[in-house]
Amino acid sequence: MSFVPVAWLIFVMAWSVYGLASSWWLFGNSGLPDDIFYFLMGGLIVDVVTILWGLYLLGLAFGRSARFPRHFIIWQAVIIIWSLARQAYVLASPNFVFSAENLAITGAEIAIGLLCIYLLRRGSGAETVYAKPETEAPSVFVSIVAAVLGIILGAVIGALGGFFAGSVIADVAEVSCFEGGCGYFAVFIGLAGLVVGAIAGGILAVWLVHRRRRKPAVQGPVA
Repeated sequence: MSFVPVAWLIFVMAWSVYGLASSWWLFGNSGLPDDIFYFLMGGLIVDVVTILWGLYLLGLAFGRSARFPRHFIIWQAVIIIWSLARQAYVLASPNFVFSAENLAITGAEIAIGLLCIYLLRRGSGAETVYAKPETEAPSVFVSIVAAVLGIILGAVIGALGGFFAGSVIADVAEVSCFEGGCGYFAVFIGLAGLVVGAIAGGILAVWLVHRRRRKPAVQGPVA
C-alpha cells in the first residue's frame, strides 16, 4: 500500500500533462470573460508546477529516498488546498455553472489525497519501504534532467506515432473529411499519443537512470 501514493502521483502528473496539451487554444483567445480566462491560465500554471514538483518526487521515489514520504505529504497538501480553492472559485463565480459531477470528482481527488497522506504518515513504516541505505542512488538533479529529456523525447515520438496512427485509422474507418473531420481525428489521436508518450518517457528515463547508475554506498571505517 505504500506504493499507492507513487501511482497517484503519476496519475496526477499525467492529468496535468493532458491539461497543458489540451489548452493550447487559450493562447491568443481574447473572447473569454476575465474571471474564466484567469482561472484557466492559473490552472495551467498549477499544472506546470505539479509536473516539475512531481518529477522531483519521482526522483526521490525511484531513488528509494527516506525523504519521499515527507515531501509527498507537503505536495499532496498543496494539491488539496488548490482543489478546494478551485472549487470555491467555481461556486462563487457567476460565469460558471454548478456541476454535481465536478463536485464529486473534486471530492474523490481530496479523498484519495488524504488516503495517500495517511499511508505515508509518520510512524507508518513508509520510511523503511523507500529507504535503501545499502546503496547510493543518483542525485535528484540527475533524475530530473533524465525525466525532462524523457518527457520531451517521449512526447515527440508519441505525437508523431499517434498522428500517423490516427491518419491510418481515419482512412481505414473512412472517417469523413467534411470540414476537416478526418484531420481533427488524427490530431486528437496525436494529442493522446503526446500525453502517453510524455508520461511513459519521463517514467522510463528515471527508472533507467536509477537502474543503471545505482552503486554501493561508501561505508565508513569499522571501529
